[in-house]
Amino acid sequence: MTHDPGNEPKNRPETLAARALGWIDPGTGAVSPPIQPSTTYARGPDYKLLSPHIYVRGESAAYDQPEALLTRLEKGAASALFASGMAATAAVFQALLPGDHVVVQQDIYFLMPKWLREWAVPWGLEVSFVATGDLAAIAKAIKPGKTKIVWIETPANPTWTTTDIAAAAAIAHKGGARLVVDNTSASPVLTRPLELGADLVMHSATKYLNGHSDVLAGALVTAKDDDHWKRIKMVRTTIGGVLGTFESWLLLRGMRTLHLRVRQQSLSAMAIARHFEKHPKVAGVNYPGLESDPGHAVAKKQMEGGFGGMLSLRLKGGAPACLAFVARLELFVRATSLGGVESLIEHRGTIEGQDSPTPQDLLRVSVGIEHVDDLIADLEQGFAAV
Repeated sequence: MTHDPGNEPKNRPETLAARALGWIDPGTGAVSPPIQPSTTYARGPDYKLLSPHIYVRGESAAYDQPEALLTRLEKGAASALFASGMAATAAVFQALLPGDHVVVQQDIYFLMPKWLREWAVPWGLEVSFVATGDLAAIAKAIKPGKTKIVWIETPANPTWTTTDIAAAAAIAHKGGARLVVDNTSASPVLTRPLELGADLVMHSATKYLNGHSDVLAGALVTAKDDDHWKRIKMVRTTIGGVLGTFESWLLLRGMRTLHLRVRQQSLSAMAIARHFEKHPKVAGVNYPGLESDPGHAVAKKQMEGGFGGMLSLRLKGGAPACLAFVARLELFVRATSLGGVESLIEHRGTIEGQDSPTPQDLLRVSVGIEHVDDLIADLEQGFAAV
């Protein structure tokens, strides 16, 4: 693939994404990026590599373009694709050493705390879970010289609480730790944590980066190509949690429409949140775009152009009302995941089981790109069952 880096800095993120950085296949002139399926790469007669690639588990030509694009969108130094968001997450902690301490937000994607407790802690990491909306709790949990990572997710799934990234970064750095931000729900369209002082960004690329519910992928972006980043890359190479060739191509395809999708989803989510904020059968709406939301001021400071496509409805009547409500919906698909072009809704308490920390009255809503009036009408008719 060929490209002219000299033209890239003047282009806005929307242009960089839409054109996939403008790389052109020199062999064919193809505008659409090619699929590169090779798992191994040849050497010349002198046994020198013909390219920077050796073997797919370490560096694949299929990763070059999507990683370069994501790096530019997040304004980082380098990116790495993984087989899933959890593979990317695990690599951050697997790059540490037994005895290291980490501080992790407690109200995040439910599988991550489970993995930390059942794998990372027995392996030798010390983990402290805190409510990271409380900056004092982060500072109190840090053990200077021992804490290596502070991990936050903002807005946080599924309550969409916000954490001040810049403030959290300052606290982490004062204690000698790195700040890692799960930027899945905001995406680089709305928030760029590295610009706010974060050291690493994680994406479940399955969600907004891909946006079409047909790829399982994860990604990390680093502010610096430092020793910790090199260890993360080593973990990916040696353990092999790498992304497939076709999935890499699909992910790049998805990122080309990222800005259009996220901005429309944000507009629709705001309209839905405002419409149901005062609904008589709704106990509350969790959405950082609402002025009534406790995290609105922080979200307004660190999110640009919208507040995301995710919100949660809290129904009066608890779990029975939630399940009766979703049973009537026609447009919203009752399914797990988020960030796709189709609107989804789920009762997290049922999905996560009896030990779920999610309130039983909460319905998580992923707003797609359908006409917002149709989505509101579908939700309105759902209340007939409540």
